[in-house]
Amino acid sequence: MSETETLEAFPLQSYDKLRYNDTDRQGHVNNAVFTTFLETGRVEVFYRDPEVMQEGCEFVIARCTLDFLGEIRWPGEVKIGSGVKRLGTSSVNFFQAVFQNGACVARAETTIVQINQQTRKSQPLSEGARAKLESLMMA
Repeated sequence: MSETETLEAFPLQSYDKLRYNDTDRQGHVNNAVFTTFLETGRVEVFYRDPEVMQEGCEFVIARCTLDFLGEIRWPGEVKIGSGVKRLGTSSVNFFQAVFQNGACVARAETTIVQINQQTRKSQPLSEGARAKLESLMMA
């Protein structure tokens, strides 16, 4: 297991409670739900500090790659590790991993772009947002 496959390697940790309706006919949590867990981690970054969310802007996913490493079983919870891998002019590249019972069951890279709500075009990150996001950079 690499260093980034331990929850402690991530600057931000979140969790989600598993729901029975997250399961599929094989009895494990459906693969589509993994993206919901990743969203939980990202949303905490954007909404925990008002400086990250610029007025008149929003963030959209431009790219997401997700590696499934193991099954998730109900009941229980998952823990989500999130960190910033790269910052662009208007984009943030996240590295995240999902854990159940201490085991890394998925990892993902997601690129999020800040856009202006009126023009629907990318808009540069503010200095305040950049500073907050830099504090979440992966080691």
